Amino acid sequence: MSAHLPLYLTGDDPHAKREEIRSYFHATFSLYEKLFEAVVSDDVFYEQPEPTRHPLIFYFGHTAAFFINKLIAGGIISKHYNANFESMFAVGVDEMVWDDLEKAHYSWPSVDQVRAYRNELRSFVDEPISTLPLKLPITQEDPFWVILMGIEHESIHFETSSVLLRQLDIKQVKPHIDFPICTTSGSTPKNSMVKVAAQTVALGKSLNHNQYGWDNEYGHKTEVVDDFVVSQSLISNEEFLAFVED
Repeated sequence: MSAHLPLYLTGDDPHAKREEIRSYFHATFSLYEKLFEAVVSDDVFYEQPEPTRHPLIFYFGHTAAFFINKLIAGGIISKHYNANFESMFAVGVDEMVWDDLEKAHYSWPSVDQVRAYRNELRSFVDEPISTLPLKLPITQEDPFWVILMGIEHESIHFETSSVLLRQLDIKQVKPHIDFPICTTSGSTPKNSMVKVAAQTVALGKSLNHNQYGWDNEYGHKTEVVDDFVVSQSLISNEEFLAFVED
């Protein structure tokens, strides 16, 4: 689910691009917060549905703290907004050997405190979006590259945090008007395997690509892929259930 249509680094009107980026920022920021509205109470924020990940409260604060940490790294601002939060919510997104996931080592803030932090950070980040010099096309050396990094990072966490919420007990989540439950069901259409012939595949993104990219997307690589077969349609829940039961 996307908060916005693709944002391009190119254009003829810097003012229009600035407003497009602002809209993209606020839409993504709001969409991520809506995800956490699907839990039944604030107590659920301290649940750890995946043992190799932090409690949900970490991810609620993480995307906001990321903006500040990257704005500092990019030289756009000179000091932390809330140094405690920007340290606490910085490390432990994925299970790494240097991550500390021991509950006893953390004193998580209240959900209301993190909500307030996110509200304050929304206004704080809106300010450089409104005032930073903007010229087109936006390049990796441009301060707006850092802003786009924060926005795309939040979009990524919408997907990954939704997975954590799906691992909660069903009693800990509730319906949300923006995320309706699928009410249709039926037998799975017959799925067949399709042969794909060997070919040379080219991967990579050029430095002048017109959309934001992460560092590992750039460069070029070609690889010869041998013949293989793949299912014609996405694997359905019904097909996967047979696998699980087997």
